[in-house]
Amino acid sequence: MKRPTMQDIARRAGVTKAAVSFALNGRPGVSEPTRRRILAIAEELGWQPSSAARALSDGRAGSFGLVIDRPARTLGIEPYFMQLISGIQAELARDTTPLLLTMAEDQAAEIALYRNWWARRLVDGVFLVDLQVDDARVPVLESLGMPTVVIGAPMGTGGLPTVWSDDAAGVSTVVTHLAELGHRRVARVSGPAHLRHTRVRTEAFEEFTVRLGIDGRTLEGDYSGESGASATQELLAGPAGRRPTAIVYDNDVMALSGLTAAQGLGCKVPAELSVVAWDDSALCELVSPSLTALSRDIALYGARAARRLRQAAGGADVGDLEDPPPSLRLRGSTAAAPATGADSGAA
Repeated sequence: MKRPTMQDIARRAGVTKAAVSFALNGRPGVSEPTRRRILAIAEELGWQPSSAARALSDGRAGSFGLVIDRPARTLGIEPYFMQLISGIQAELARDTTPLLLTMAEDQAAEIALYRNWWARRLVDGVFLVDLQVDDARVPVLESLGMPTVVIGAPMGTGGLPTVWSDDAAGVSTVVTHLAELGHRRVARVSGPAHLRHTRVRTEAFEEFTVRLGIDGRTLEGDYSGESGASATQELLAGPAGRRPTAIVYDNDVMALSGLTAAQGLGCKVPAELSVVAWDDSALCELVSPSLTALSRDIALYGARAARRLRQAAGGADVGDLEDPPPSLRLRGSTAAAPATGADSGAA
């Protein structure tokens, strides 16, 4: 159906297009009864001002943007982003601000989108996610002067404000818990190594395993179930005395597949292998045993980022905001290390 225009309203009301413009913009030039009639017809037709027209009139597009650079096959089953977007959208819905959401092939395509959006005044600001090591997007967004909120740690973000959670603290919580259970061989299946939060977690994992006398090992995954399963199979294929007694996964999709792969190899969870997931979605309670997981309110995290971006777009001087660190929710997938595993690991 064709989008209704001011000309359509004028034709229906029997007035000029100028009169419609006066009425819709609250300007003098029409009588009050005529104004009410025009507004009623506009509502009946479902008329809304275009973003281009709004930008020309007050310099604001009235919307925010989010570009995600991840494979569609993994994004479609990734609970983290679904919860994050729901939190952003819930906050923006308070004043009916739309979220322009799209995907990009790579950073070059993403940067081209930002330039296009800003030049055409399609958005008033953007959320920047999945910050990379030496991220090319940061200097571009700074040079454009586009209001931006980074969802991630304030490292390599230039002058862009961030909303972030302490990934290193989460790693410390997990590794300390497993050490207290007697585990001395702990593996981790990470997200992609080029992501900054992966590097933060990897460095923290190496630091805390060494500090606690744990033999730690990290294999890189890509957040997909396939990578979680293949990494688990590789980790459990070694000699019995070198296999991990616990595996930590950087998201719950990989953890679920890792659990299934381990059980398929005849490994008893948690009697022979403890499993911990990062991001505590409903998926963690749909398997047996249910998964111990690092938990936080991701929807609230997204809502806080949305409030921050609204403030930045309004001209406020917005600084970094640290979210509470994740806490460990204990379920059936973790237990004391098997006696032989603990003994051989300490020998």
